Amino acid sequence: MPDEIDLRAIKQLLALAENNIRQAKNLLFDSELSQKAKLLEDSGEKEIIEGIFDGEKMIGPEGKVFPVPANYASKSKLVAGDVLKLTVMPDGAFLFKQIGPVKRKKVVGELVEAAGNDYLVNCGKEQYRILPASATYFKAKRGDKLTLLVPDDEPSLWAAVENLIVTN
Repeated sequence: MPDEIDLRAIKQLLALAENNIRQAKNLLFDSELSQKAKLLEDSGEKEIIEGIFDGEKMIGPEGKVFPVPANYASKSKLVAGDVLKLTVMPDGAFLFKQIGPVKRKKVVGELVEAAGNDYLVNCGKEQYRILPASATYFKAKRGDKLTLLVPDDEPSLWAAVENLIVTN
């Protein structure tokens, strides 16, 4: 039995270390984004558009759709309803920043892979889609339990993955 306990403790420590590394990367990523945004502000050459994140993309004024990089949405844990600011750089590159997070709640569910690149998480009576980038980032597989972030006040088809729950 001591080997099982040691193995469980090691798995928990590894999960904690991975979570700490993810958090450190997010802080670094946010810092780099802030520096880029400051450079853009100083240059004066920019176009700024605000919109609402729908779980996959940003919906701007007049319903115009702007693709949000899946890695940014996953790392930033964007939730449907979040207000985003898009800065279009002089070279045409897009720089997104979350400026108005929607009120969130946490739910726990089990990952179920659907057809193709769709990932679904069953959370009791509710079912949410998650970005494939989130599933692969956490190395989640069918049957894994995930902690999700969803809008607190509005129904949503989409959720952001907060963490993978290590059970054994």
